[in-house]
Amino acid sequence: MFDLLKTNEPEDSDMSFWDHLDHLRPRLLRVAIAFIVFMAVAFICGDELMLLITGPKSSWFPTNRLFAWLAERSGNDFLRINSTDLTLINTVMAGQFNFHIRLAFNTALLLTVPYALWELWGFIRPALTEQEQHKSRFFVFEVSSCFFVGALFGYFVISPLSVNFLASYSMGDQLTNMIDISSYLSLVLNMVFVCGVIFLLPVLSRTLAKMGLLTAGFMRRYRRHAIVVLAILSAFITPPDAASMMLVLVPLYTLYELSIALVARTEAQK
Repeated sequence: MFDLLKTNEPEDSDMSFWDHLDHLRPRLLRVAIAFIVFMAVAFICGDELMLLITGPKSSWFPTNRLFAWLAERSGNDFLRINSTDLTLINTVMAGQFNFHIRLAFNTALLLTVPYALWELWGFIRPALTEQEQHKSRFFVFEVSSCFFVGALFGYFVISPLSVNFLASYSMGDQLTNMIDISSYLSLVLNMVFVCGVIFLLPVLSRTLAKMGLLTAGFMRRYRRHAIVVLAILSAFITPPDAASMMLVLVPLYTLYELSIALVARTEAQK
């Protein structure tokens, strides 16, 4: 087993499919071990993670306090979000245990991303030329940084806005919202992971540009279409007011413009 934990770079470039699998196996094993360790630590730190995951619904959360301050300064109470703590319920016997497991699992998944990318880079690096290795030496840092910035944006911005909108949405007095812990967890985790993936747009755009599949001219030509799509997305996941919508739209549009700049730079370097 300990032999599998060692990193042995292949000396022969003419490797068969099974040779590649043998080379990949110890890397996958190390990723699995890292995931298990992270999950065990996350499970032990369940109380702290519970405080973090329930933050977006709580009045003390930084984003909710910011909107409360804006409401006081503008005299518009409509800007307040999550001013009253949302009560979560459990309707299943093993619900809280399952919640604990899911929380630890997804936390470990989030923390394992950088290490998994590092192992992936180590696997494909021998197949690259020295010039390609030099140009892509910051691959792990760039992808991890973009993903975690997006995850933080999803946690601190999108999650509290979404919780406020969905928890307060009502079709009439005949229906009462009773939010289950599993439903709440799914919402916050989806926002975190989806935003993490969305923030990979600059890296993905540059990669497609290097492959000749995307040009800056194409992105500029369809800029208006992109703005419409981003505006619809922002309006869908935020409360129905212009301030909240712009709070989401501006970062997303900035990502698009950053992607154009990176694609243009990539084209110039060819």
